[in-house]
Amino acid sequence: MKKKIVREAVVLEYDPSRGVPHVVAQGKGYVAERIIEIAEENKVPIHEEPELAHMLNMLQIGDEIPPELYHVVAQILIYVAEVDKKALAK
Repeated sequence: MKKKIVREAVVLEYDPSRGVPHVVAQGKGYVAERIIEIAEENKVPIHEEPELAHMLNMLQIGDEIPPELYHVVAQILIYVAEVDKKALAK
């Protein structure tokens, strides 16, 4: 029997005054699909990394990301900043 893959999504927010990115939305299945659709409609950059989404889905909304994920999330924030910079240059 083939295992069904459930899509997961997590929305992170980084506020420099808070210091560490934190979870502002998360979901699995239908909720994850809606999060992704809303992000696409609003031209929010999306970074797909299923294993990271799974780990972040274990957190609660409002939780800061744990120190062991700082490096990976920093790389995503750099990617988002580059996408934003390119969009502004157009």
